[in-house]
Amino acid sequence: MKIVFFGTPQFAVPTLSKLLNHSEFEVLAVVTQPDKRRERGNKLTPTAVKAIATAHNLPVWQPERVKKDTETLTQLKQLGADVFVVVAYGQILSSKILNMPKLACINVHGSILPKYRGAAPIQWCLYNGESETGITTMLMDAGMDTGAMLQIATTPIGLLDNAQDLAERLAVIGGDLLVETLLKLERQEIQPIPQDNLAATYAPLIQKQDYALDWSKSAIQLHNQIRGFYPNCTATFRNNLLKITASAPLGSVGDVWRQAAPRLRNLPPELLHKLPDLSNLSDKPGVVVSITKGIGAIVQTGEGLLLLREVQLAGKRPQSGWDFVNGTRLTVGEVFGAGS
Repeated sequence: MKIVFFGTPQFAVPTLSKLLNHSEFEVLAVVTQPDKRRERGNKLTPTAVKAIATAHNLPVWQPERVKKDTETLTQLKQLGADVFVVVAYGQILSSKILNMPKLACINVHGSILPKYRGAAPIQWCLYNGESETGITTMLMDAGMDTGAMLQIATTPIGLLDNAQDLAERLAVIGGDLLVETLLKLERQEIQPIPQDNLAATYAPLIQKQDYALDWSKSAIQLHNQIRGFYPNCTATFRNNLLKITASAPLGSVGDVWRQAAPRLRNLPPELLHKLPDLSNLSDKPGVVVSITKGIGAIVQTGEGLLLLREVQLAGKRPQSGWDFVNGTRLTVGEVFGAGS
């Protein structure tokens, strides 16, 4: 099966690697986003997909707008590919491109469709507190992730999973599922299933305001925001911006939301054993109500308490919650403000 691969970030690399290492597939070329200048040194940096493609001596095309690039469109058509595979490419493909391959144009999408169509499915499923997510392979059409579904693979979400953890796991699942999908498609063993548009939800790009933490929210809401939009959620501390990169939601009696779903009680034992009795602690949202030795600060929220497991001061590397307490000499009663 002759394939053209469209993809850009690290999330797409496991799928490309699976195709390159499978005897049934031949990757003819790779289409990826243009190189970008990074902050340090302002040097042009290739995309993660380009780096893999270059290492395998594959043709790499990087049009600014693929559907408007006449040269790329001509080259794509001349290849005579059986399938176009698209994984987090980052550009919308025109109907002209979608109709080029002989068999299909297939997308590997990071959610259980029709939920979380759009650019940031992994982030928003965490933000919304989902207990399960997955990968869907689908036939692409002119809509935004609206094509008929081919196969679905699911995975549970742990309480402490963040967007990076989940993306790494889903990327591997996606590579395996695509290989299975392509082989079944070639043997005509798959019946595409139309999506239920009434059940669809949308996962838009993350905006700057989505990173701002509001301590009047509940502990579980803040925790889901922190891990969903990892590593960029912000609060203020002593009039300076502070990123909070890892947390844990606690109940008012010093345990993990004992009356909530069982998955909320799976904190590591080393955390649970060290937590003090918090039953009598209460204050205004944002106030440090306790400091747990070896772990970090516990902050009052609009409902429940939030343990700060890892933070990052402006211009510094991420540090554990306990190192932050020691380095700043944080005390009970200090206040964290809203992010911006």
